[in-house]
This record gives sequence, C-alpha cells and structure tokens, in this order.
Amino acid sequence: MTEVLSARFKSQAAEALGNVTIQESLDRLVNFRQGRVDAIAEYGQDRWDALSDRAREIKRDTLEHLDEYLDQLSRQVERAGGHIFFATDAQEANDYVAKVAAAHDVKTVIKSKSMVSEEMGVAAVLESMGIEAVETDLGEYIIQLAREAPYHIIAPALHKSKEEVSELFQRILGTPAESDITALAGIARQVLREKFLQADMGMTGANFGVAETGTIVMVTNEGNGRMCSSLPRVQVATMGMERVIPRLRDVATYLPLLTRSATGQRISSYVSFVTGPRRRDEEDGPQEFHLVILDNGRSRMLADPELREALYCIRCGACLNACPVYGKVGGHAYGWVYPGPIGAVVTPSLVGVPRAKDLPFASTLCGACRDVCPLKIDIPRMLLKLRSDAVEGPAETRVPRRVESLMMRVWRRTVAGPRLFSLAGKAASAAQWPLSRRGALRWLPPPLSGWTRSRDFPRAAMRPFRARWRNHEGRHGR
Repeated sequence: MTEVLSARFKSQAAEALGNVTIQESLDRLVNFRQGRVDAIAEYGQDRWDALSDRAREIKRDTLEHLDEYLDQLSRQVERAGGHIFFATDAQEANDYVAKVAAAHDVKTVIKSKSMVSEEMGVAAVLESMGIEAVETDLGEYIIQLAREAPYHIIAPALHKSKEEVSELFQRILGTPAESDITALAGIARQVLREKFLQADMGMTGANFGVAETGTIVMVTNEGNGRMCSSLPRVQVATMGMERVIPRLRDVATYLPLLTRSATGQRISSYVSFVTGPRRRDEEDGPQEFHLVILDNGRSRMLADPELREALYCIRCGACLNACPVYGKVGGHAYGWVYPGPIGAVVTPSLVGVPRAKDLPFASTLCGACRDVCPLKIDIPRMLLKLRSDAVEGPAETRVPRRVESLMMRVWRRTVAGPRLFSLAGKAASAAQWPLSRRGALRWLPPPLSGWTRSRDFPRAAMRPFRARWRNHEGRHGR
C-alpha cells in the first residue's frame, strides 16, 4: 500500500503555505468552482436536486445489499469471460496483479488514472519485479516522473507550473526547454504512444461496476483509459468495493453528477464501457480481463453507521475545490492518496485514526463541502465524529477523564447564573493584563498556547455587554 504520511500534516501544510508556486496553482480552483456552478445552472437546480436524491437512494440501497450486488457483479464478469478477485487489503490486490503479470511474462504495463491503484501502490510493486509501469494520464504521468503523489483527485498535477513540467521533461526525457503547454502535452503524447504500442498489460480504474451486466465504466478526458483497455492483450481493472451500482441504467443518473461536479462538463470526452475480454467478432480489446475489487478497510466503514455515508463518494473532487483549507494547503499536505474534505474522512477510516489524527481537524466545518457534494454527503458530521475518536478514542473504549470532567462541571456551574459568570469575567479581565499588548493577547500559556501560535487572541472586554447595555438603557430609556 502507498506509504501513509498523514501524521506530517501540520509540517506539510506549513510548507505549502510558504510555497508561492503552490499558492498560485491553488488559485486555479476557482475555474473548477465556476464551471460547476455554470453546469448546474444550465441543468436546472430542481432537476439537479432530484438527480442527487435519486443517486443517494441508489447508493443507500446498494450499500444495504452490498454483498448481493457484489456477488451479482462477480457472476456477470465471469459469465462474460472475465476473472474476478476480491482483495481484503492492498497486499492481496498487489499479489494478484503481480501473479497475472508474471503468468503472461509482462514487460510493460500502461495505466490509466485510478485512485485505487494509487492506494495499492501497485506501480512500485511492478517496478520491483522489473516491469515498466507507465501512467498514461498526462497529469499522472507528470507526477510519476516527479515521483510524487497526486495533488488533486481530478487534476493530479495541479500544483506544477509549466516551467516545472518543462524542467522535468528536460531532466527525465531529455527534451528541449519548452514553455508552451500544448507543446509540452505533445511531448508527452509522443513518448506515451510508443508505450501504448509496446505494452503487454493495461491497468485501469473503474468509476462504476455494473452488477446487472458485469460492465466497468471509465470516465476520462484523454482517451487513455480506452487505449489501456483495448490495446494490450491483458487488462486488469481495479475498483473499491463501494463503486458497484445495480443496473446499467443507473449510469445515466451518475454521469451528469460526476462530470458537471468535477469539471463543469456536460459529459466527459470519453465514457468507456468494458464487459469482459474481446469477443471473436470484435476487432480490439484484451484477450484476458481481470477485475480486482478492493476492501482495504471499507468493510469497517460500511459497518459504522456514522461513517458509511463516506462510501457514497463518486470521487468528483468538488469538495476539494470548495474547501478553504484544501485551497491553501493543497493535496500533498494530507499525506496519502485522498486529499481534501473527503480525504480527511476516508484516510483515518481506512488507515486508522492514530495514523491520521490531524486530518479531521483540517476543516473549518463551514459546510461548503456538503453544499457542493452531488450526493449531499454530510462530511462535517463525520469529521466531528472522527475528531471525537482522535481525542477520546472510539466511543466503546472511552475512559472518563477526571480533570476534563471537573473542568466542565466548573464551567457549567459558572455560566449557569449571573453572579458567578460576572465574577469570572472580572477575573479574566484582571488576569489578561500581564499578557496583553496593544489591545490583543499575543501569547497564552499552555494548554491555551495553540490559540495564539499563529494569530492574536482578542482581549476580554473590561466592561461586559450587560453593563454597557444597562448604561445605554439608563441614557435612552427602555
């Protein structure tokens, strides 16, 4: 599995905040946001809401009967001539992919963009076997050359300037300096076309797996997904177990939500449907088809009624584009495959809260992520749940903290009546003077020091509002 660096969130976020290039790159998120707004306006808000409600209902039903739909998907894949493998974790999934590659003496693998394959870290596994694994999505290809993780679900190389990409191509590919974006894309296309023709095996993701027909659906804008699934003699598709949908007609519900939320398009440039290996009367397609369905912690999420809703996610990236925190710290700060608000829920849920305890706090809880989500996932509610788990541990194992409990009882007693509340205000006003500078508290002692580490704390008023209001009433009457 890809290394989890989420424990470094604070230091990585600080580094991103100080990087001028990254900050300029993150300003481009406004294009995604505006594209989504325009696309929904064209579609019609009432129609959009009805589609969202329908998609939520499909997901709710699917997750309640997930075992049945996965079993149906498995039977239909095998009926179409394909092979299916259920992987408990990333290690099992990687072992299966390695076994398929070894059985076919694979030398080169071409990959289309897949968050699940990033989660698995399968490219590194193949490379350790001496197999060349090449990302064919332009953004993924750039970050592969840079040996980095994706920065954004939809735009993996969002953080890279054209100058940085040019330097990368010069250093790795030996190409001349080039400042034109179209020309840079042309360089990558020329290199990748050779890989498409050489590849023995193609790896793809699956935006959806249709239980009714055994079909996987891939949504792309570059056509590389179709080439990865049609040119090599072996195709291996990977998907999280939550990506199954019941019926082929359900694709029509999810496609408008996905494409309009992700990039503001009515529909993406390519929507590819693959059902098993090539038939005798077909001109292209793999001779052998494999579908790997990954759990890797999703069963735990499914069993948790407070986190199950995160499995509704269709990976459109809209919550990233709307999030004020992601908009400043970017994707690498989150330390794993899934960044942004949904990553702050999914990562602790999949890898364990102790390994990603800061992520649930990487949110203002403003609710923008919930407002833009095409499936109306209540991300802030789940972040609060994970915050509780990070601080106090899971509910079933929590031990009451005596000091904290005493403090809360004192606080409750203090605010319950005007006399003690007034005395507490006077005490706070007196205690703040040694720490006050020019009307603000610039430093507080532990355990309150976090409040003033990066900002000034307002000074408590010398005269409380009640006193000022009484004075106002005395001057002007009731």
